[in-house]
Amino acid sequence: MKPIGQYWEQRAEHFLLQHGLQLIARNFSTDSGEIDLVMRDVEHVAFVEVRYRSSARFGGAIHSITAARQRNLKRCAAIFVSRQKVWSNHPCRFDVIAYDASNGNGEPVWIRAAFD
Repeated sequence: MKPIGQYWEQRAEHFLLQHGLQLIARNFSTDSGEIDLVMRDVEHVAFVEVRYRSSARFGGAIHSITAARQRNLKRCAAIFVSRQKVWSNHPCRFDVIAYDASNGNGEPVWIRAAFD
C-alpha cells in the first residue's frame, strides 16, 4: 500500500473508533480486490471503503467509487463472511469514508450504507 493511502486509512480507522465502532480487520485482500477496513457497529459488520482525493479535478472522493468497484467490494465482503463464519449471521453494510483535500479541513465525510 502507498504511504498516502495508509495515512488516510489510519485516519479513517481512528475516526470510526472514536464513533464507537470496533476494528475487525484491516486491508482484507482477495483476488477480487481489497476492503480497507472491516468494522463492527453494534449489530452490523461495516465494510469500509476509504477514499482520498487531493483535487476535485476529476470529481471528489465520494464520486470515485465506480459501479465496478462496488461490485468488487461486494465480492470481497462475501468472501470475508464465508471465511469468517463468526460474522455470517450479522447484517452487513458498506460505508464510505471520504477525504477531499480541496475542502481544506481534512474532515471525513462518512456515508453509512453507501451502496447497499
